[in-house]
Amino acid sequence: MRVNKAEKLRRQVHELAESMGNLFVETFHYMALFAIGAVTAWAAVMEFLGMVEKGNITIDDILLLFIYLELGAMVGIYFKTNHMPVRFLIYVAITALTRLLISNVSHHNPPDMGVVYLTGAILLLAFAILVVRYASSQFPSVKIENPHRKTGAGSGEHPEVEKGEL
Repeated sequence: MRVNKAEKLRRQVHELAESMGNLFVETFHYMALFAIGAVTAWAAVMEFLGMVEKGNITIDDILLLFIYLELGAMVGIYFKTNHMPVRFLIYVAITALTRLLISNVSHHNPPDMGVVYLTGAILLLAFAILVVRYASSQFPSVKIENPHRKTGAGSGEHPEVEKGEL
């Protein structure tokens, strides 16, 4: 009888420790997401106010705002799904490289191999998006309990399996 009570107590302690650990991890997770989202929004607002104060806006400034937008969307998607949307990281990289390319060209730097390297990197990242999208549609990894998108008869889609990233 004593062994059964001790085993039951051990299981209860284990369940309590696991629940407390999950609570602490999830609390930290949400606090960090809120902090990252707030810092991203703050940086975007401050950058926008700097543009207004400066009195003119360049294409570099607009692309920087797109980077902030993509980072904010990435945080929002991660907050909702607990999955890091890799595509958005690649979009941020493409936008950053495009911003660098436009900045280099617009400041009248002489054309050199740097322009070719930047455009090659952008092309490589665009190809990476193609690969990620193809792989996520062919090899879905997330099952959805209640999908939000509509699937029609004969559409070939399975409502329990997400195709692609959100």
